[in-house]
Amino acid sequence: MDLQSVRWFLAVAEQGHVTNAASELRVSQPGLSRAIARLERELGVPLFDRVGRGVALSRYGRVFAEHARRLAAEEEAARRALAQAADPERGEVSLAFLHTQGPSFVPDLIRRYRRDRPGVAFRLSQDNSERLAAMVLDGRADLAITSPPPAAPSLTWHPLVTERLELAVPADHRLAARSSARVRDVLDEPFVAFRQGTGLRALTEELFEACGARPRVAFEGEEHSTVRGLVAAGLGVAIVAPPPAGEDVPGVRHLALADPGGVRTIGLVWAAERTRPPVVEGFRAFVLERGGELRGSAN
Repeated sequence: MDLQSVRWFLAVAEQGHVTNAASELRVSQPGLSRAIARLERELGVPLFDRVGRGVALSRYGRVFAEHARRLAAEEEAARRALAQAADPERGEVSLAFLHTQGPSFVPDLIRRYRRDRPGVAFRLSQDNSERLAAMVLDGRADLAITSPPPAAPSLTWHPLVTERLELAVPADHRLAARSSARVRDVLDEPFVAFRQGTGLRALTEELFEACGARPRVAFEGEEHSTVRGLVAAGLGVAIVAPPPAGEDVPGVRHLALADPGGVRTIGLVWAAERTRPPVVEGFRAFVLERGGELRGSAN
């Protein structure tokens, strides 16, 4: 098994079509088909099933794909580490973070870091907390800024900043004139929740559980803008991170959540046992030292 065949396999898996993958890879379709067939013979199992005019991962292909992504990521990390060893201030950092960190937290971190290291480049990804942990685990991201701490024992998490969550209610809601509220105040109201796999969904369910209840989820969203938009439309209330300073959300009032557990800590995640290129290690040290100075927001 060679890494080129593994990368070609991943391209076919992503495209779901051999011809399209061959075009993306700039190789011949027959050559790509032969490489996949050779890989299947070496592994002794079929990796793809025919689906119409395309292909889909077989049950064996789905298992192999998880390991193939790690193989490809480790090989890429090795090449980057070697290339960056001679000049650690001109490499690339792969940083993953939650959607709502995009407006200010991550840009401010990068801006501050690049003031003294303008040659460092960043490859950025956004997703929910569950997927971010998976990205660091399989090597697609060097570091992630997320909340809550990931469950995987091979990942290290360091807290950066703690913030109080807020209850978002429509502007004409019965609680809108208040500055704070508790979960008990809205136990029976329709709730706009974040999707499963997000940190705020888990925190929301914990807060309701502490009151002996479950949220009456009427709608789900994955980003704060969607959740707040549904609240503004009068479709429910939501537990959210505070919006960036100075940001006004029309039709929504934000009340400080007074429950003892109504806080969330944002932290930096990395794979402790994986060798980090010098440029990644430099940024990691900077975030650990300076990241707490910035107010973050994550979902």
